[in-house]
Amino acid sequence: MNLGAPTDRPAATDIADAAQPQACAGLRRIRASAHRNFRSLACRVWMLALFFAAGVLHAQTLAPVPALDSPVVDTTGTIDAATRQQLEAQAVALRDRKGSQLQVLVVPTTSPEDIAQYATRVYDEWQLGRGKVDDGVLLIVAKDDRRARIEVGYGLEGAIPDATASRVIQEYLVPHFRRDDYAGGIVEATAALTSLIDGEPLPAPMADNRPDGGDGNWLFALMAAFIVARVVAGMFGRTPKPIRGVAGAAAAGGVAWLLSSLLVIGGIGAVMGLVLALAGSGGGGWSGGGGMSGGGGASGSW
Repeated sequence: MNLGAPTDRPAATDIADAAQPQACAGLRRIRASAHRNFRSLACRVWMLALFFAAGVLHAQTLAPVPALDSPVVDTTGTIDAATRQQLEAQAVALRDRKGSQLQVLVVPTTSPEDIAQYATRVYDEWQLGRGKVDDGVLLIVAKDDRRARIEVGYGLEGAIPDATASRVIQEYLVPHFRRDDYAGGIVEATAALTSLIDGEPLPAPMADNRPDGGDGNWLFALMAAFIVARVVAGMFGRTPKPIRGVAGAAAAGGVAWLLSSLLVIGGIGAVMGLVLALAGSGGGGWSGGGGMSGGGGASGSW
């Protein structure tokens, strides 16, 4: 056998030389793919940043929503003090009587938004009306735009449908506004809206819920004391009867005292809450109640 005879197998160097171009081509493809992916990702990041910046700039250019601190918010100084007091008293009386919230807002302009868009934004930020009842109404006047709108919550769309809201604007606001009598128009329009709300059956205001005398609570305390006395007496079953009686009586007295103290504290808290609620109806505690806009209402111009 000739061990030194050449074989047909390629040398290792030949295999490496043949594989090198393929490896280089593969690396080039990987680099090109990574470069394309990076450019695509960078492009998406830039687009997202531009979109976010545009949204921020748009939000900064929107007309601001004033703070809600009164039934009448007038950033233009149009409504005189006497008319303001009249409108505030009317809104507070309506809230105490029906639970609904009637809000007046006078601004110079709603630009760049249409008055309907601005009214919805204000309504939702202020959360006019009661939560889950949605019985708020917003009367907004954009003085420089010569535009007005009545925005109605879900719960009052039956009392103030779109056609009725439009009539209130055209029949009460517009005639006065054309004579520059803004206070007179707002007074008549809010009086008409109040009359419409009064005719709508709504849940009673929370202020009508008075704390009761608590007779049932005192009965519960006595029953609990009796049960505890029986349990404690049973725990001292092997002790003399006088001692069992004293222990049971002491336990019953302690439970009765604890429960009665809690009931008294709870009653005091309820009374304080009621007093604060009634004090808030004087106008100083005016705020939204968690209501939502129903998207209904009407707009008009003069």
